[in-house]
Amino acid sequence: MRNTILIFGAILLFLGCTSKEEKLLMQKYEKNKSYHKQLQKTETTKLYDGEFTKAILTATYLHNPKEKTENEVFVIGIYIEDGEEDLFSQEGYSLTLDDKAPKSFKVLEAEDDLLKHISLVSEWDHFYLVTFEHTPNESLKLIFESDMYGKGELRFAKVSKYVLTGKAF
Repeated sequence: MRNTILIFGAILLFLGCTSKEEKLLMQKYEKNKSYHKQLQKTETTKLYDGEFTKAILTATYLHNPKEKTENEVFVIGIYIEDGEEDLFSQEGYSLTLDDKAPKSFKVLEAEDDLLKHISLVSEWDHFYLVTFEHTPNESLKLIFESDMYGKGELRFAKVSKYVLTGKAF
């Protein structure tokens, strides 16, 4: 009888501790849920001159499958070594989505609320809200190209990438 009570008490003790840890983990997950969802829709590419990085582009696809949208919208972070702040005024650089130029772009300030939910934000990047025409394709290819340094491709999907590729990782 004594052993039964001791075992039962130990089980209750372990269950109580697990419950507290689980609650803390779930609170932390819920707090960062938006961050992780955006991280899944974020890709980055670099353009090189030999071994040196000359430009870095980070793009987050703002697609919500529950909402029907008429445009494809991205938050683009760009760093160009020795370049002007405005990517769209520079000669020799282009950004296309499935071979189509942007429909519009808006410069985002560092304090913009939209950047608070973006996963990869650095203080040396310049950020833009870039809008492209809607495409019915489930797979999208964003191409960042430079006359001097070549091109980088970023692939996005409106559905899980696993659905399109059949590969887990």
